[in-house]
Amino acid sequence: MGLRERKRRETRSALSMAAIRLCVERGWDKVTVDDIAAAANVSPRTFRNYFSGKAEAVASRHVDRVLRIADELRARPAGEPLWDSITGAVLAEFAPADSAPRGGLAHDRRWQDAVRLMLADPALHGEIVKANAAAQDELAAAIAERTGLDPDRDLYPKLAAAAVCAAIGVATEHCLRADEPTPLGPVLREAFDRLTAGLPAPGGDR
Repeated sequence: MGLRERKRRETRSALSMAAIRLCVERGWDKVTVDDIAAAANVSPRTFRNYFSGKAEAVASRHVDRVLRIADELRARPAGEPLWDSITGAVLAEFAPADSAPRGGLAHDRRWQDAVRLMLADPALHGEIVKANAAAQDELAAAIAERTGLDPDRDLYPKLAAAAVCAAIGVATEHCLRADEPTPLGPVLREAFDRLTAGLPAPGGDR
């Protein structure tokens, strides 16, 4: 990745994180584009160069994370089994958030409740659907490169990418809804271990 693209991603990430933080702290309806730009130390015009509004800024966090997972997948050893590579790429992206004792969404009840409220907003829900589609396409491209398949003609890359994004979403929701603070890393590990094993039914039932 070139310096220009790296700086672009850093600015995009800073804006997205500022949008998430402010919306959680103040409430969805009490945050403006100007507020987000100021928190990220850029102008509102710069914000609009990246995002159409705060909903897209919040949802982009998911796209950026999956882009990094795709990059990590491409960098994994060529001889490593595909699902071992995918699991490693996912955990490499999510592990830093779990290193803080109470710093992430899965560790703080106040943040959990606020994020649930934000995700219930119709505008944000639509952006998340769009973000998930874009993320899956990029991940499918990386999986296609690893397997030598065509992401447009072969079923497997998009099917695998959809399974990866679904597993991340289910694990995150599981942590957000847990009665006690639950680290995301171990839940993700369990989810991908089950996928790698072919998702067998519990107790050996078929």
